[in-house]
Amino acid sequence: MKNIEMSIEGNVLTIKVDLAQRFGKSSSGKSTIVASTEGNQSVPGHEEIKIGLNVYTK
Repeated sequence: MKNIEMSIEGNVLTIKVDLAQRFGKSSSGKSTIVASTEGNQSVPGHEEIKIGLNVYTK
């Protein structure tokens, strides 16, 4: 994962992303990647629950 922190408190998943970071252009070149799970990932402690997240800017 790039620039994503996940934590669970009770039944609440919290996702933390630093919006100041940049990881270059997307594969299409149309946007700049801020954060990505780089595909579907399991939620910590809940392997049956998956998350796929992309944060980007134009």
